[in-house]
Amino acid sequence: MRHCSALLLAGPALWATAAQAQGTPAAAAAATQPVILVVGDSLSAEYGLARGTGWVNLLTQRLAREKLPWRVVNASISGDTTSGGRTRLPALLREHRPRVVLIELGGNDALRGLPLDMTQANLTAMAQAAKAAGARVLIAGMQVPPNYGRRYGEQFAQLFATVAQAEGAALVPFFLAGVADIPDSERLFQPDRIHPTAEAQPRMLDNVWPALRPLLRAPG
Repeated sequence: MRHCSALLLAGPALWATAAQAQGTPAAAAAATQPVILVVGDSLSAEYGLARGTGWVNLLTQRLAREKLPWRVVNASISGDTTSGGRTRLPALLREHRPRVVLIELGGNDALRGLPLDMTQANLTAMAQAAKAAGARVLIAGMQVPPNYGRRYGEQFAQLFATVAQAEGAALVPFFLAGVADIPDSERLFQPDRIHPTAEAQPRMLDNVWPALRPLLRAPG
């Protein structure tokens, strides 16, 4: 299995997938749509990809095709950790008032060797903050390559499920399933062997969709 964490390097900063053209009918309609807030790292921030080809933008397209009136706000930053996400989340909740919060963080914690209990505490705090703001929560689970050691790898993978279960959140067991864990995974990664290519993005969305779709019932 190739590198499967969300990893390193500064890249595209915060951006929103929905246009904010003030004063237009489309903008007025968008303002009334419930929001899916994605808080992630380089795996969700289109690192190394052409704009519009990442899985979050593909999610916006799928919502439109299925006539689901949700707006996606992508608050992902390359290199972010769960500590960074925890710090940023309160302001994002106040600004966007999301009905669903998708947390895709943790890979960089593993890369930096941060304590697992810290990662778990940060994810727990984020889930609790999102719920307190009235949002449903989806956690994207990650795994690390075998060279991290079997015990560490198992504990790291398990912490996402532990948080999801404790907080009543939906869970994607492994965000990069079918990308990082297949025999010819090299073709689905950029030359850095860390960040998935555009070809991998539909698969990443397919991993998220079964857990996300049930959360998109009418807000209330």
